[in-house]
Amino acid sequence: MAIGVKAVHVSYVAHVLGVVGAILVLVWCISFRGGLAWEATNKNLIFNLHPVLMLIGLIIIGGQAIMSYKCLPLKKPEKKLIHLVLHAIALVLGIIGIYTAFKFHNESNIANLYSLHSWLGIGVISLYGIQWLYGFVIFFYPGGTPPLRKESLPWHVLFGMFVYILAVGTAALGYLEKLTFLESSGIAKYGSEAFLVNFTAIVTILYGSFVIFTILSQAPPEVHEYGHGYTAIET
Repeated sequence: MAIGVKAVHVSYVAHVLGVVGAILVLVWCISFRGGLAWEATNKNLIFNLHPVLMLIGLIIIGGQAIMSYKCLPLKKPEKKLIHLVLHAIALVLGIIGIYTAFKFHNESNIANLYSLHSWLGIGVISLYGIQWLYGFVIFFYPGGTPPLRKESLPWHVLFGMFVYILAVGTAALGYLEKLTFLESSGIAKYGSEAFLVNFTAIVTILYGSFVIFTILSQAPPEVHEYGHGYTAIET
């Protein structure tokens, strides 16, 4: 299924939203929350790495990886490699981002994995890793047989969309959870920081939505194979 608009045109909106989202999360964590640090006496600076890495890595770069195979005017092997590498970067940043949350909790004597956000986060990063490994083995190296690739392709695409939508939803829960904690600690419910966090969450959801709209839009003719409008990692 493809909506009646060119994918590359829809992706322009997603690119703009991605830049806006990255700027907003950096402004929040640096200007409002005090900065970023791997080691610090103020453990909140360690936690600040978490939303930055998760949004810029798993959500924004992950979204670019999804759109790259649909929109880039390159040959299939080149698009496949870009798609694979961008997803690898997103996965690595996501793993580091989750580690920073555990690091913050452990150094602050806070329990781990007690919230829905944390449970879903572990699920998302695990599924993302499985999806990447499967794509690498079947579609890149050593590569499955042509019948196996053809059979796997629609499921690979569908599962990738599911994991990405789940990642965006988990990010939205994370904003809600953190803002709830901050408001309980005294920040104004209608203050500038609260509005910034909520607006960042909205931009994140809009970015994810336009990533999905992009892959449901019309791809250039050379992208089509096996009768599918969007192909995540074709061979």
